Amino acid sequence: MAKLIFENLNNKEVEVADGSSIRDVCEKEGVPMGCSEGVCGMCVIEVLEGKENLSDPTTPEKDFFGEIGTERLACQCKIKSGTVKVRF
Repeated sequence: MAKLIFENLNNKEVEVADGSSIRDVCEKEGVPMGCSEGVCGMCVIEVLEGKENLSDPTTPEKDFFGEIGTERLACQCKIKSGTVKVRF
């Protein structure tokens, strides 16, 4: 099991199945969701730690951000394994 940590929720930790989308977990914890297709940008999260434990940026993310830094779209990310710490 992988672990998603929400910094702005007092470092709340949520277990997530390896290889699964983080969309539903993020939405449950308060990340606003819109289109869920990577177009609207409502679900922007900042990855503080563990960026390497997320899936590679998708085409919609590349189109939205241009260059990928620490921000990702929660609706597009999958957690491969390990721990990822985010802020929204």
